[in-house]
Amino acid sequence: MPEASPNGSIITELQHTTLKVRVSERIRQAILSGTFRPGERLNETHLAARFSVSRIPVREALLELQEQGLIIHQPHRGMFVVQLTDEDVQRINSLRIILEAEAIKLCRANLTASHEAKLSALVERLDNSQLKSDFEASMLDLEFHRAIWADSQNPFLQKTLNSLLTVLFSHQALAYLKSPGKRHWPLKHHRALLDVIRGTSNVSPEKAMVDHLSYRYTNPQRFSSLALSNQ
Repeated sequence: MPEASPNGSIITELQHTTLKVRVSERIRQAILSGTFRPGERLNETHLAARFSVSRIPVREALLELQEQGLIIHQPHRGMFVVQLTDEDVQRINSLRIILEAEAIKLCRANLTASHEAKLSALVERLDNSQLKSDFEASMLDLEFHRAIWADSQNPFLQKTLNSLLTVLFSHQALAYLKSPGKRHWPLKHHRALLDVIRGTSNVSPEKAMVDHLSYRYTNPQRFSSLALSNQ
């Protein structure tokens, strides 16, 4: 059997990558449009038949969407469109306050001119964004927070926050899409966090995070130890 030429291998790989991207985008749009609803199971075989492709690009597309938080994997059950209960959201927020406050403290301790410039540029984008959808807004919001986590220079803290919050951001963005009467995803409230990181604010990182989350949630510290001090 003749060997495949290097150029042939490259073309095949590009075709495979393009197919995965196309399948990923079609599943993503089906989720955002409500065709696939929160909590719905996404079966590889059914999706492959629906899009007239093999299961391999479908599997890779689902993994990519899992990284984006739109899909969650349930052991022994499969892949599902992300869905959290209100209590799930608040319990995650209670952890988020503590963990992200730590990330802010470390980011402030490790702050360099380049890090500050990057965060400042992101805040400007957040303040002046004209995004078409709440999902795009949520991803820009997440980009700012991820920059803080990265600048904490603690990869384990960064990994923990990513695993917790990517799903939360996606879940909330879908909730906004399904509730037309809700206000749009708020973005113009991140400068206060940047001021804490710069050391130009007297607000504690924990209080800054509670204030930040209160733009979108009621009593976000409900399940944290911070709530005990108010009892």
